[in-house]
Amino acid sequence: MAQQHQVSPLAPAAFPELPPISGVTLAAAETGIRYKNRPDVLLAVMPAGTTVAGAFTRSKSRSAPVDWCVDSLEGGTARAVVINAGNANAFTGKAGVATVTAVAKAAAKQLGCKPHEIFQASTGVIGEPLDPSFITNALPQLAQQAKPDQWAMAARAIMTTDTFPKAATARVKLGGRTVTINGIAKGSGMIAPDMATMLVFLFTDAAIPAKALQKLLSKAVGKSFNCITVDGDTSTSDTVLLFATGAAGNSTKGLKADGDELKGFAKALNGLCMDLAHQVAKDGEGAEKFIEIAITGAEDDKAAHRIAMSIANSPLVKTAVAGEDANWGRVVMAIGKAGEKAIRDKLKIRIGGITVARNGMRDPAYKEAEIMPHMKGRHIVIEADVGVAKGKARVWTCDLTHAYIDINGSYRS
Repeated sequence: MAQQHQVSPLAPAAFPELPPISGVTLAAAETGIRYKNRPDVLLAVMPAGTTVAGAFTRSKSRSAPVDWCVDSLEGGTARAVVINAGNANAFTGKAGVATVTAVAKAAAKQLGCKPHEIFQASTGVIGEPLDPSFITNALPQLAQQAKPDQWAMAARAIMTTDTFPKAATARVKLGGRTVTINGIAKGSGMIAPDMATMLVFLFTDAAIPAKALQKLLSKAVGKSFNCITVDGDTSTSDTVLLFATGAAGNSTKGLKADGDELKGFAKALNGLCMDLAHQVAKDGEGAEKFIEIAITGAEDDKAAHRIAMSIANSPLVKTAVAGEDANWGRVVMAIGKAGEKAIRDKLKIRIGGITVARNGMRDPAYKEAEIMPHMKGRHIVIEADVGVAKGKARVWTCDLTHAYIDINGSYRS
């Protein structure tokens, strides 16, 4: 049984109000897969013709549901997604394959569609077989009870060690119509680029062809979910799925991912993904502080990203922030170990807008007392210029507190 933990101090003040997405209905049920007295299986149903795009973990030990989704994406259409919390159905061999197959067939029969139009995701403990009957027995009830206004329950149903449900919404004009995008996410630990023990489900009533939708999602993921980290551990189960029902009725003629017609939609999607990504980082297990890291002066953007992640994943940097210690020497260390070009004697570091080091040494004007108010805040900003070229990147993480040990030391108990 997962323990209940105090809500992150970085949590939003309230759950956002998500409007209905035309064609999307949702329902959640308590099945007892692992948790008691809370929903743990979610069904989202979409109309025929819904297009789909996805992004997944790059783990070499990815879960059975991830394999199923990757194969199913080739069809380009979806009718439903089934998600469970409490069991990741990962490293479960042939039993895992049998479970996702059974769930897909049962849901397809319920909805009158093909099994590979049923997408799936699981999150929770790795290595424990998942009995499909927990899910298949609940499907008739879920299909019957699905409604368009169940976003809050849906966001809660997919949580594991999360301390708050995560959601965001956006509206934008497309083809003369107003279209809506809603998103829910879960993620708290095992969070690193190439996504994380993170599940994200995005829904829009826009009509967008699957190929264009995939390009839009891949770009959005690269700027958001692949720029956060909590602990540097990449999960077996990372899944981001974007469904477009087409119910808004906009024209799809000439729609291309890099075309002018989709610029507004792309911007809205990027912003929504960034919002959800930040919420995941802010709910990092035991998090007390949200950390933003900006790198400039790198050889190229990819090098800047690797340097930024080296800082973001450093336990020494993260524990210093937790202790409200402006130990910029740890930032120097993390830059040096990143394996990317950096000119030591041109290095410049700022924390909270205050220059702490430049020209390869401590800034003579730096006074630690000036930076302490920033270190006591909830949002910490670390900037570094490595003096090589014009590459830049920005990533987000959280501090590392003793609560992270408490949560993960008792995760299976």
